[in-house]
Amino acid sequence: MPYLIFFSQMLLAAVLGGAVGWQRHQAGRAAGVRTFALVSFGSAFFTQLSLYGFATEPSRVAAQILTGIGFIGAGTIIHKSGGVEGLTTAAGLWAVAAIGMGVGLGWYWQSVISAGLLFLILLLKEK
Repeated sequence: MPYLIFFSQMLLAAVLGGAVGWQRHQAGRAAGVRTFALVSFGSAFFTQLSLYGFATEPSRVAAQILTGIGFIGAGTIIHKSGGVEGLTTAAGLWAVAAIGMGVGLGWYWQSVISAGLLFLILLLKEK
């Protein structure tokens, strides 16, 4: 049974991240379904590793998820003459990492609701 729960968690994290990534793909952004699904999946798995592999101090590994996502996010931001591109994608990856962490912690409904809200936010049009 624990393997089924683990598989379900990883699948949920990948599906939620992939749904957000699908919206980014539809918006014509480079980071799409696979990128967002991988970030969410990886965050969920690292959270599981934190909880069960390093149970004495689980926050240490989980905290490094934010550092890693910050590094990935910085790589998506491009400075061009007259502006900056990629901020929304970077913020979306950061938020999807939090969703993956929520799934990894077992906060399923909170993660589903957060993914839905993130999806709706990304549907808003900017100038």
